[in-house]
Amino acid sequence: MQTDYHPQDVIPGGASAGAFASHPGYRRMFAPNRLTLGIFLPLRFWQGDMGVLQSQGDLVAEIDRLGFAAVWLRDVPLFDPGFGDAGQVFDPFTYMAWLAAQTSRVSLATGSAVFSLRHPIDLAKMATTIDHLSGGRLIMGIASGDRPVEFPAYGIDFENRAVRFAEAVYWFRQLVGQDRPALRGHLGTLQGADMFPKAATGRIPLIMTGSSRQSPDWIAAHADGWLTYPQATHNSEGPKRLAQNLQAWRARIPDRGFRPHMTNEWLDLVEDADFPRTPLRGGFVLRTGRKGLIDLLGEWREAGVNHAALGIQFAERPAAEIIQELAEDVLPLFPSHEGPAPLTARW
Repeated sequence: MQTDYHPQDVIPGGASAGAFASHPGYRRMFAPNRLTLGIFLPLRFWQGDMGVLQSQGDLVAEIDRLGFAAVWLRDVPLFDPGFGDAGQVFDPFTYMAWLAAQTSRVSLATGSAVFSLRHPIDLAKMATTIDHLSGGRLIMGIASGDRPVEFPAYGIDFENRAVRFAEAVYWFRQLVGQDRPALRGHLGTLQGADMFPKAATGRIPLIMTGSSRQSPDWIAAHADGWLTYPQATHNSEGPKRLAQNLQAWRARIPDRGFRPHMTNEWLDLVEDADFPRTPLRGGFVLRTGRKGLIDLLGEWREAGVNHAALGIQFAERPAAEIIQELAEDVLPLFPSHEGPAPLTARW
């Protein structure tokens, strides 16, 4: 039966942890009352020189070997000098496919795929391909987009991105999980065709970023998890405000089942373990020693955060040195979950 999508419809789509019991990526990252650690890519800020990405793949393989829960890849199609940030530089989907071959356990997460810019057929095809190539390790953080320059370049109305996002989420879930879905809406008409492969374990987690221009009730009903900015991180007041936001979100979830929350911080980890938590760049970057970081992560866990993605691209110390310190002194306090092993296939 063909389904007409209407933006005003509230079609529950979010799933609790039980729906992902066999999903290796989800289970490695998320469990109630626990917090795991991931690393945001790129490991160094791109300033016009591709050389900063040299050997990053080797370090990602080391991140995997050391036992981190996830690596996160940003999705920034076009460089806007007004933002001054080129993001991941590489296309995240192509790069994830390559990283899947370099790693064995670490989850591969988008942070965040811009669902308003691309058609959900293309998104679903790329996602399920990576899902299979990685053995079920794909986690999709998704967003409606915040860089106005990108939308006219795609021929898309920037002000209409909320509607496109909601419809793309619905299409995506039908395409990756249902046989021969029939769909009709603003994004097109699908009738009499199907998309393969389907998700490796039946479903790909969709982690909503911020509001993605949707209502709180929509996020509560549709999100498999929620990714938000952390509030202030240089003292305990930010985690306390974050806890209030998480309590309000979880109270709206229709089945009250567990949905994970993620946050992130750009970190300048200094050698002095006792260096206090100090905000830089107007609070955009946190400079601290490892003791301050451990305190922050503990406060996040107490607030209800289940995964912390740390970006070190603005740090002064070498990336390998920071990763090693995190692995030796921080990761044991916030270990990744064992869960099911990634699916095996000799593609």
